[in-house]
Amino acid sequence: MRDEQIKETIFRVLRPITPEADFDELVPDENMQEALDIDSFDVLTFFIQLYEELGVEIPEEDYGKIITLNNLIGYLASRIE
Repeated sequence: MRDEQIKETIFRVLRPITPEADFDELVPDENMQEALDIDSFDVLTFFIQLYEELGVEIPEEDYGKIITLNNLIGYLASRIE
């Protein structure tokens, strides 16, 4: 799966969680949680839905490694089979 496909999946999963967000304005290297104003429960929901979409489980100890869009795309790309 290419990075662009992963990005599209991320945005598709995020839309119901952050319906007011403008993903075109999201800077790839800024903190997504702060930029999109999502709380920790929404982040957990997001990671669960990513698992359902992509089959990549994100353990809690990795949450701090994937705070930006670029981090998340790289993390998922390295784990998708």
